[in-house]
Amino acid sequence: MRTPLLVFISLLIITSCSSTKEEKWIPLFNGENLDGWTIKIKGYPVGENYQNTFRVEDGLLKVRYDGYDEFGERYGHLFTNKKYSNYKLRVEYRFIDEQVKGGPDWAYRNNGAMLHAQSAESMDINQDFPVSVEAQLLGGDGTNERTTGNVCTPGTHIHIDGKLYTPHCLSSTSKTYHGDQWVTMEMIVYNDSLIHHVVEGDTVLTYTGIVVGGGNVNPEPNIPAGPLKEGHIAFQSESHPTDFRKIEIMEIK
Repeated sequence: MRTPLLVFISLLIITSCSSTKEEKWIPLFNGENLDGWTIKIKGYPVGENYQNTFRVEDGLLKVRYDGYDEFGERYGHLFTNKKYSNYKLRVEYRFIDEQVKGGPDWAYRNNGAMLHAQSAESMDINQDFPVSVEAQLLGGDGTNERTTGNVCTPGTHIHIDGKLYTPHCLSSTSKTYHGDQWVTMEMIVYNDSLIHHVVEGDTVLTYTGIVVGGGNVNPEPNIPAGPLKEGHIAFQSESHPTDFRKIEIMEIK
């Protein structure tokens, strides 16, 4: 009886080792510069980093507004140069300091991972947001409850429990993260079929059926309606200083 048991244990070990090898996280942010990324800020040409909004300092990717007199609706995005379809995305982020003058109330301690985003080059020079699905990164105000890991849908719609969901945003079930603490969030993405938002190890939101066709993008680009199966990943500059110390991806074959 020992031989079958040993074989069984060996198979378990081999399977475990194989799974570990397959799960390889690749840094999207290298901690040194913005190689592999493209900037697009509303009102400015692709690649122009207005007032050094996106910068790398002390090994962190920082979103800053110290060169702004006021925000002036200069919504910005930092795009991966590569497109992705099936993957796990993991980020560690925090909010610090005060919101820049003129930032909208809803953008207080607000950033986001834009999934399946159109390219920076395809955006109109005055376009505010890329067509995408946004996994919101939000911080609390120290008093009120405010979930993170919500979903918003610029230029898209999603399905919840098999039904088309047309409102712009949907809240998750996460706890509130106040102050300047670091928060880890993962997004598990299977093309247009299924997305999970996982905050500090807890799955806080699941949705399916991503399609092009919503509003909340101005001016609205001419992108054909239908399933949205792939795209770039982008992070935002929406008026509140944000730090990222880790952005990494694991592609799912």
